[in-house]
Amino acid sequence: MNLRPATVAEQNAIRALLVEGALPVDDLDEADVRFIVAERDGAVIGAIGLQPFDRVGLLRSLVVRAQARGEGVGAALVQALEAHASERGLERLVLLTLTAAPFFAARGYAVMARDDAPAVVQASAEFRSLCPASATCMSKMLPPTGNSR
Repeated sequence: MNLRPATVAEQNAIRALLVEGALPVDDLDEADVRFIVAERDGAVIGAIGLQPFDRVGLLRSLVVRAQARGEGVGAALVQALEAHASERGLERLVLLTLTAAPFFAARGYAVMARDDAPAVVQASAEFRSLCPASATCMSKMLPPTGNSR
């Protein structure tokens, strides 16, 4: 498995994978979401997005193809995204999830009140309209790397 930044040519494949996983895509043409993909044998088998806001990042849309689940692809994508975010100088990641709270809790993310998320993140389409109020909001502080954006 190879983890790498997504290419422009892969945007449609990523969108299809997100739709297949019932994840939001309505704002992807306008939002600054940068994806990392997991690739095996030339095919994208997973993706995760980062939408940066100042020193905070919104973790967007972790998705793994059904046939690749249970193989550590999701965990590897989260780890790669956290490293990338930290290298960019981001200090914290925030996410919303309907189904994956236990997965993220096992990786150090803590549940927080949605209203306690940074204002810049709350202003995103993901927070305002794409994810229902029933979604669990979670956050994780990232270790400093000494690098900045």
